[in-house]
Amino acid sequence: MDAGPRGGGGRGVQVALFLTVLLIAACGLVYELVAGALSSYLLGDSVTQFSTVIGTYLFAMGVGSHLSRYVTRGLAWRFVTVELMVAVVGGFSATALFLAFAWTDAFRLVLYALVIVIGALVGLEIPLLMRILRNRYDFKDVVANVLTFDYLGALGASLLFPILLVPRLGMVRSALAFGVVNALVALWSTHLFRDSLPRRRTLQALCAAALVVLGTGVWAAEKITRSAEADIYADPVVFSRDSRYQRIVLTAFHDDLRLFLNGHLQFSSRDEYRYHEALVHPGLAALLGARRVLVLGGGDGLAVREILRYPGVSVTLVDLDPEMTHIFRTNRTLVGLNRGSLNSPRVRVINADAFVWLGSNREMFDFVVVDFPDPSNYAVGKLYTTAFYRALQTHLSRDGLVVVQSTSPMFARTAFWSIERTLHASGLRTWPYHLYVPSFGEWGFVMAGRGDYTLPTALPSGLRFLTLSSLAPLFQFPADLQPVPAEANRLDDQALVRYYGDEWKQIER
Repeated sequence: MDAGPRGGGGRGVQVALFLTVLLIAACGLVYELVAGALSSYLLGDSVTQFSTVIGTYLFAMGVGSHLSRYVTRGLAWRFVTVELMVAVVGGFSATALFLAFAWTDAFRLVLYALVIVIGALVGLEIPLLMRILRNRYDFKDVVANVLTFDYLGALGASLLFPILLVPRLGMVRSALAFGVVNALVALWSTHLFRDSLPRRRTLQALCAAALVVLGTGVWAAEKITRSAEADIYADPVVFSRDSRYQRIVLTAFHDDLRLFLNGHLQFSSRDEYRYHEALVHPGLAALLGARRVLVLGGGDGLAVREILRYPGVSVTLVDLDPEMTHIFRTNRTLVGLNRGSLNSPRVRVINADAFVWLGSNREMFDFVVVDFPDPSNYAVGKLYTTAFYRALQTHLSRDGLVVVQSTSPMFARTAFWSIERTLHASGLRTWPYHLYVPSFGEWGFVMAGRGDYTLPTALPSGLRFLTLSSLAPLFQFPADLQPVPAEANRLDDQALVRYYGDEWKQIER
């Protein structure tokens, strides 16, 4: 039977031991969050990915806890060894997932294999540590203190992950940094349990080797990510950054600059003008007295660029991600693309959740542009619900109009008409329309309002795509784009997200 730590259980030793519990709990949760976030970034549908990752991880922890009963000798040695294994496997988990997505077709296999291995190892840690400590302290105190610090560590990691780790370090470096923490815990444990460790020098050498390998990984994290993304994206990556909300990637090839959010194309600079002219001008040009415009989403400033063609119009832009609006305010190339729209004195930028902001604000607007990403998950899908559109109506002037980017009526036909049904179910009249954007294919929008809509009789000068004669055909749908049965999207039953996922999966096959 292993003895407890040397020193008679002094206060300093107790603090060190329970701090160890806090750190290993934080490390374990960070690896779990990395797996869930990366799978959401790369596969979409965050609810499904986080649910399955968390469920698999907890199951694996249970397996690890069960297996701990078969460890009867050398508990301290086994504990330090498990710590080292968690450090290396967990530390390089994000690296392995990025590379698996870029270089293989087995991303899901690698994902769940890593989750199971890490979960099982983490499940071994606490039972082993509790058995080491039970001969040194009262068992009730061991259980109470270990579980308390375990939960505190989990709380700390859950707060640090979105607020500090991902925005500052990124996924790969965050996992590696906590791998270093795990390795340091292992090294510290060789001191705490030194009276119970034969061949202690060997373990310390292994700890040192793990620290060197993980430290090298931290140093090379950016190169690792770039290497993986070079194979994920067709064109060279010129900028990439993790924000609290998404992975932002810019690629460039000759004069074609492309923005990807969580791996999904948002625009190509070669043809984005088609999309943004069609998004803004059919509605805004029809409102001759419009003065106040609200843009929800659209943190790239490209829709705002088109709105600023109208003298006397002021714009309020509400976008969730401050990193996104910062980049498009400060990057010279991107500022050139949006013509400095986000720096205009006529533009007010607010970084907030649009749903929350609508509920807390009482301002009225003549024209509203809703330019969110496609409803690929429930977090975005809530911004396409009857509840959201009803909240939006309270900010719309009597004769005002709202336009919603509504995915492809060709590739996600049911999803497109679900958005139209949702706007109609919220009490608005609707006028769906579509156009061809080479980078996306056939793309759709839905305009809505309380009153009537008539086509504009004039358009701003300098447009590259729209003309007065091209407006009417936008509202005509050929046979293969005609309406199909679809449910309205409601907050408690997001049918739209299911439609969207099912239809795009068919295209990918």
